[in-house]
Amino acid sequence: MMQKIQRLGGAMFTPVLLFAFSGMMVGFATLFKNPVIMGSIASESTFWYQMWNVIEQGAWTVFNQLPLLFVIGLPIGLAKKQQARACMEAVVVYLTFNYFLGAILGTWGSSFGVDFAAEVGGTSGLANIAGIKTLDTGMIGAILISLTVVSIHNKFFDVELPEVLGIFKGSSLIVIIGFFVMIPIAFLVAAVWPKVQGAIASLQGFLLSSGAVGVWIYTFLERILIPTGLHHFVYSPFMYDSIAVDGGITAYWATHLTEFSMSTAPLKTLFPAGGFALHGMSKIFGSVGIAGAFYATAKKNKKKIVAGLLIPATLTAIVAGVTEPLEFTFLFIAPLLFAVHAVLAATLSATAYIFGVVGNFGGGLIEWASLNWIPLFSSHGGTYIKQIAIGLVFTGIYFVVFRTLILKLDLKTPGREDDEEETKLYTKADYKASKGMGVAMDSISPAEIDSTNLSKAQIILNALGGADNIEELNNCATRLRVSVKDPSLVQDVSVFKKAGAHGLVKKGKAVQVIIGMSVVKFREEVEVLMK
Repeated sequence: MMQKIQRLGGAMFTPVLLFAFSGMMVGFATLFKNPVIMGSIASESTFWYQMWNVIEQGAWTVFNQLPLLFVIGLPIGLAKKQQARACMEAVVVYLTFNYFLGAILGTWGSSFGVDFAAEVGGTSGLANIAGIKTLDTGMIGAILISLTVVSIHNKFFDVELPEVLGIFKGSSLIVIIGFFVMIPIAFLVAAVWPKVQGAIASLQGFLLSSGAVGVWIYTFLERILIPTGLHHFVYSPFMYDSIAVDGGITAYWATHLTEFSMSTAPLKTLFPAGGFALHGMSKIFGSVGIAGAFYATAKKNKKKIVAGLLIPATLTAIVAGVTEPLEFTFLFIAPLLFAVHAVLAATLSATAYIFGVVGNFGGGLIEWASLNWIPLFSSHGGTYIKQIAIGLVFTGIYFVVFRTLILKLDLKTPGREDDEEETKLYTKADYKASKGMGVAMDSISPAEIDSTNLSKAQIILNALGGADNIEELNNCATRLRVSVKDPSLVQDVSVFKKAGAHGLVKKGKAVQVIIGMSVVKFREEVEVLMK
């Protein structure tokens, strides 16, 4: 079950990868259209304003079509075969579902407590999806339908029909089955979802009224659940669905940047829900303090090695918001440090919120600047100065707390190992191996393989036991996820690393090959070889 949940979390990450660029372009467009910053060149009658308005409208594509993106994105990561066809099937069935739902509410809306004559948006609970007036089920509805289609696809896509019915096999069969399955689902959603919307509205009120306490709980859960992969299910509904604010924090913040830039009212007053997007504060300010503590406590003869490891890892955390090399290092060495990190991260976010800091600060410095500082500094610079000051104070707190614990408990952080041990940062795979969940990275001697005439994909396919040993193949953001028939045929991690992979995680028949951000192209190469 945990493996399935983690696969779902990885699949959900596929459309999320598109948000960074779109968000940056919206931020830049908002900046360059702001006459307070740009002067008269940004008045609505100028070519400058009109061109940036065109660019901005294109940048809204991702945020305006979030449900469709998740409908398309999940089959890419979860369909066992013919992912492209699964994406088409998911879109068709999802649109069919919404046509059914719209017709049901248009006919019997009052019976379900829905005023279908109301305008979409606001508190009506209605939305317009691909031109269809329907109930606003947001990301949750999109995920529900997409998962249903993927399940049907995996089970029935290869079903053979009599020759006379051949036109109805494959994708046609999936859409036919989906058509009839969507009818009861549409009735069920019409009956249940308005009540869910009422509960969500109550939850919104609770979270907003809980203030800093709610921000602390949210941030703590988002950090502490990282080792399990379940943190996706904490932040995704807040950032991309209507848990904290209609449409999700990411879309709401971006769509109101111009309004916020024109106002000098406190950002916390303008957008109190923005406190639930402060979890990136620890990625920048916390990472610097942690790295500083690692360096300060390293042995003198290893400080240069430690600096060479920590500088790129810390810069990655600061610029891109990717913290895995640091976080999994102390998860591997001392889980206590990770628990302390989660507490400090939550306290940092709650403190910043108390002092009026809100916005979209879930990622790294690039996202911070383009979506917050650049477009809003002229009208809210005082808030951002306070944010930086609070962050630097917590950098010092992180440094002192981590340094004290490392020295007092004699933890073997990078640079404090015995002289014969290698100084390194650890990965998620290493952490899982230490818990009996995977293969340790350095526990096996390098295998002798000749890769002169073989591609990286062919070597790794062979190392997985060949095409006949693979039952299921998919990927998340950085990993090739494989279900094998015989785990004993999977070769040592050294074979995978020599072929260019970054690592291997094994648990029974579930195998993860850590490839990196090129995993999508790599998976396609493996699939071609399997055919």
